[in-house]
Amino acid sequence: MDTNSINRKQKGLTLLPNILTTMSLFCGFFALISAIKGNFTLSAWSIVAAACFDGLDGRVARLTGTSSKFGVEYDSLSDLVAFGVAPAVLAYLWGLQGYGRLGWLAAFLYVATTALRLARFNALTHSSKSPSRYFLGLPCPSAAGIIATAVTFSQFIGLIGPVKTLSFLIMVYILSFLMVSSVRYYSFKDLKWFEQHPFYSVVLIILILIVIAVEPRVTLFTIGILYGVSGPAIMALRGVVPIKSRERAIKNEG
Repeated sequence: MDTNSINRKQKGLTLLPNILTTMSLFCGFFALISAIKGNFTLSAWSIVAAACFDGLDGRVARLTGTSSKFGVEYDSLSDLVAFGVAPAVLAYLWGLQGYGRLGWLAAFLYVATTALRLARFNALTHSSKSPSRYFLGLPCPSAAGIIATAVTFSQFIGLIGPVKTLSFLIMVYILSFLMVSSVRYYSFKDLKWFEQHPFYSVVLIILILIVIAVEPRVTLFTIGILYGVSGPAIMALRGVVPIKSRERAIKNEG
């Protein structure tokens, strides 16, 4: 293979993650337009699609060895639209308008904390060369996914009225706080089980897809909530374990 062919192949591999990032940006912008038009269901699923493309672009870049500073910055700008502005507009138009100033301030807070979360993530990434096992704060795609699936889940169970809007308002504030908090969330970057068991990995993925396909409006929202709660739960457990260890040490000394 000549040098020109190798260079063309390398450029093609470099282009692939950026194409996936662009698809994520497109889905985020389409979600924004759909929310403005009042098609909240389509907007919610577009945000979920954006999260899928966002999960692929970084993984493809790492697998092909084509990660770049440009790709990182482009990904962050895309994330701000797809997982910051789009979910905030969806949340405001779907459930927060009735709260007036408190509602649009909640939407703005969500956008601001998404931007802060992305800026902190980039700063930590540039300062450390090795990928971390944990995210500091709730990842913005996960927060956006919770908002999006909360819309579809509420439509599925027929949740309407003040209960819907109040729970949505509280959820937006909690998600905004979790994104900029010091709560750690498992990143799954060091998960080697799939590489060590390729056959069973395929079987497991098929089973997961079947479970999700049974009723995605329920399963995806449940998965999002469980991941959102996992960070504070792990932090609480880590706080309890040292206390019990100290109590046992004091009893042994006594």
